[in-house]
Amino acid sequence: MVRVGVLAVQGDFTEHSHALERVGIEAVEIRLPEQLSDVDGLIIPGGESTTIVQLIDIYKFRDSLKVKADDGFPIWGTCAGMIVMASELIDKRPEPLKLMDIIVNRNAFGRQVDSFEADIKVDGMADGPFRAVFIRAPIVVKVGVNVEIISKIDNGNVVAVRQGNLLATAFHPELTDDSRMHLLFAKMIEDST
Repeated sequence: MVRVGVLAVQGDFTEHSHALERVGIEAVEIRLPEQLSDVDGLIIPGGESTTIVQLIDIYKFRDSLKVKADDGFPIWGTCAGMIVMASELIDKRPEPLKLMDIIVNRNAFGRQVDSFEADIKVDGMADGPFRAVFIRAPIVVKVGVNVEIISKIDNGNVVAVRQGNLLATAFHPELTDDSRMHLLFAKMIEDST
């Protein structure tokens, strides 16, 4: 059985755990780097990106996550998690982990009151559009040659990308009853083993 870790230092990690468990996937809340060896993949949840990065550094996750990503360990970042995984940000803080070859614009849609939902098509996902929840969401403004764009919203902004074993989404699939993004990540994990 696939065991998916959810980085549980800040943000909506509980919602990801519940979303995984709804579809029969074991979720493990990860609070220390040594726990990464107990799981088959990791979700970096949405939350406040500066705080998440500070806690990643306080708990000494940065080097472990870079090594794991380079070794093919599947990692999925949602919203703030996308910001954390980027190689570069339009803003100069926080210092991202540089896991994915993407440049990200934080809070690209504005403030909390500008949050919205949209039906999007996600490459590799069957059964129609996915209802995506965007809360102070980032967008990808530039992708490297090995990065696949898997979803854009109607105005052309890139909101989901994949680079081998790495996945990043600008939206919050854990806040919906639609489990297809979590199942897509579980399939990525299964395919990597």
